[in-house]
Parts: sequence; C-alpha cells; structure tokens
Amino acid sequence: MRACLESVTSQAGIRLEIIVVDDHSSDRTAEIARSFAGVRVLEAPELPAGWTGKNNAVAAGAAVAIGEWLLFTDADTIHLPGSLAASVEEARREKANLLSYSPKQVVETFWERAVIPVIFAELAGTFRPEEISDAASPAAAANGQYILVRRDVYHAVGGHAAIGGHLLEDVALARAVKNAGRKIFFRYGGDRVRTRMYRNFDELREGWTKNLVLLFPSPTKLAALRLAEFALVIAGLVTAGVGAREGRLLTALGIVPAALTFARLRREHFSVKTTALAIFGLPVFSYLLLRSQRWHDQKRVTWKGRNYPGTEVNPGPELGV
Repeated sequence: MRACLESVTSQAGIRLEIIVVDDHSSDRTAEIARSFAGVRVLEAPELPAGWTGKNNAVAAGAAVAIGEWLLFTDADTIHLPGSLAASVEEARREKANLLSYSPKQVVETFWERAVIPVIFAELAGTFRPEEISDAASPAAAANGQYILVRRDVYHAVGGHAAIGGHLLEDVALARAVKNAGRKIFFRYGGDRVRTRMYRNFDELREGWTKNLVLLFPSPTKLAALRLAEFALVIAGLVTAGVGAREGRLLTALGIVPAALTFARLRREHFSVKTTALAIFGLPVFSYLLLRSQRWHDQKRVTWKGRNYPGTEVNPGPELGV
C-alpha cells in the first residue's frame, strides 16, 4: 500500500483526488493511507448480499469521486512517473471511454516465475488486445489492476453496482461499456504500471483458484493440452540428451518442442531465465485450472476471508482479462 500511494501521490502533470477504500483490512491500510497528505480514506460499507468485497469497496469510492476520469487500481500496483497524465492522454487519443493496462508482472519466488508467465501467455493467446480495442469486434476485457474510465460512462452503465456479484468484475465492466456502444482500449502497460500479485504459493493458489476457470471456455481441455505439451517437451529433451551421443539430427529434433513452448511464453515480457523456468510451470497451471474448476463446481470459492458461490459461467471467447 505505501509504495502504491507514494507512486500515485507523486504523479505530475494532472490534477487528481486520491480515495482509498479500506475493506476491513488487518494490515494497517487505513493508517498508512492517512499518513499521506490529501488522501481521503473511506471505510467500505456493509457488504450487500450477493456482492463481492472488491465490488462493494470500489463502488463506495466511485460514489464520492468527482473527477472526469476514474482510475481503479490495486494496492499492490506501482505507477511509473507521469503515467497517469500519459494514460489520460492516450485514452483521449484513442477516443476510448475505458482504457485498461495489463501491468508488468514482477515475479521473484520460484512459484511466481514458474506459473505467472504461463497464465499470462494463455490469456494473451486467447484474448487478443487488438480485438478488444476494435470497436467492430465483440471482444471485451480489462485488467482490474488498472482501469481508467470516464466517470459519466461508468455511471451510465451502472458502475460496479450493476456487476456486484461478479468475481471477474474487470471483464464484466468492460463488457458493459462496450455493449453500450462505447470504445475500450486495452494493451500491455509495462511502461505505465507494474505489480507483484502474489508473494508465495499459498497466495498464488488461492488467487487463481478464485477466477482461473472463469477465463477460459474449455478448462478441462486446456489443462489436458498443457499437460500433453509438457510431456512432449520432456520427451523431446530426453531425446535430445540421447541425440548428444547418437547424432546431431536427433538432438535438433528433440529440442523443437521446448523451443516452441519457450517462444510462446517469451512473448509475455518476462526474462529469458524466467521464461525457461516457466516451461516447467505447465503442469502447475493445469493443476490450478482443474482446482479452480472443482472449487467452483463445489461452490466453495474463498478470497480474502470471504466465501463466494462461484456460480459465474465461463465468459467465452469474446471476453478476457
């Protein structure tokens, strides 16, 4: 929280109001926020039946905001100098009513480096920014870590009150805006914002269990496909090892599966070393995807100490994150 507010309060070239909504946190969120001059701190109201905690919190903040543009962002984001003014200018240049960035993902632990690149490669391969940003395409998506939306448009589509029960509130909001005939713009935003989503495997598992199955229309098929891909990579590497003794052609053929997987993952803005490690995250991704499906089927999804029914349907090919 502190690093996020330091990066936001130091933004130049634009007038802004900063509203922090404390959703009954236990990590000194309100105390830290009040230590920054000019930051308004609100306590999240009682959670309405059927709502998620995040939707309730951001709706409370949006209800009192007065700016022309609303930026919804998370406490674990870091905003680069001048990024907010540049983002508003980009939204205007693109004639977009909603702009969303997929932040640069900071990964440090083994599990982060092994799993996060695999997940973002799947998202990028399934939900393409050029289609999302195309007004003629039905594709609609956003990343809840950075959503910049015109305030009048936000309220015109009902805001978070209209999607209060959605676990994928970012996607639902983008869909509402685009279905209303308003343009959205989505891209990788590593030049504007970065984030570290999870810091250990338990956090990572809980977070992706909450929403991973909601992002893909055929989760069981995708999980099987990635397990098969991993098996092919391992078989290829074994073949390459044998080929090192038997002949160069066998070695070359053996490394092809690993090279193809590496090339697919490498496009997601991670280092060469992290991308190579992520190849071995393929079976972990399959495990998380199947776990997410099972927990949603059993209606026992948990997040931040709250239980959710997990009844949303898969968004289908027109949606993303």
